[in-house]
Amino acid sequence: MLASLRGRFVAAKTPDQQATLSLHRTRDLVVRQRTQTINMLRSLLAEFGIVFARGVGHALSFAKRVIDEFIPELPQLAYDVVKDLSEQLVSVHARVIWYTRKMSVAAKQEPRAALLQTIPGVGPITASAIVATIGDVDQFKCGRDLAAWLGLTPINKSTGGKERLGRISKMGDQYIRRLLFLGMTSRIRLIKSDPGQFDPWFSDILARKPAKLAAVAMANKTARIIWAVLTRNEPYKIRNA
Repeated sequence: MLASLRGRFVAAKTPDQQATLSLHRTRDLVVRQRTQTINMLRSLLAEFGIVFARGVGHALSFAKRVIDEFIPELPQLAYDVVKDLSEQLVSVHARVIWYTRKMSVAAKQEPRAALLQTIPGVGPITASAIVATIGDVDQFKCGRDLAAWLGLTPINKSTGGKERLGRISKMGDQYIRRLLFLGMTSRIRLIKSDPGQFDPWFSDILARKPAKLAAVAMANKTARIIWAVLTRNEPYKIRNA
């Protein structure tokens, strides 16, 4: 049985694939709930002139202090709300950790996911999502087909015999595309701190493009590498500069 996704037919998911994807969908939900809770906590406190540094770690640190009876200068009613939000934040963060651990275990038990984790910038969450979503990689004739399916290839706007490539199509699986983009964004930070340790191609793309566009280009290339690794059933080998 085949299922359609934006014009391309892919094999229907197996029960194991569906089970893995249920972990991903639910983790994605609780991550968004965590973000919403942090934003609400931050905006409420800002009304009283109280600000904590950005980032999940700083938000959790503040929330734990409130739970441990730290009392900021707030009216009692506002403090009650802040404490309730703090408890909610700590609770939902624990759920994120639980789902992440489950997904990491699942990735270790799947040989193809283990292969994908040999690719720089592809962690257990991304590897698990790719294997569970794609299934049989043979349905894609080449790496570019996979990149296009993920919406990472630029739209061709050629006119008058002149080739012009626009923005990426953003078709296909948004979740995996976002995971790859975030993985490449993290990798860019490493490349900037120590460019000599990486393939010169990455340094070159960073020199020519803004960070976000570079991350998209790197995600495109990584999608092609993913296809090659799964097709050859061999771990990725880093080429020396």
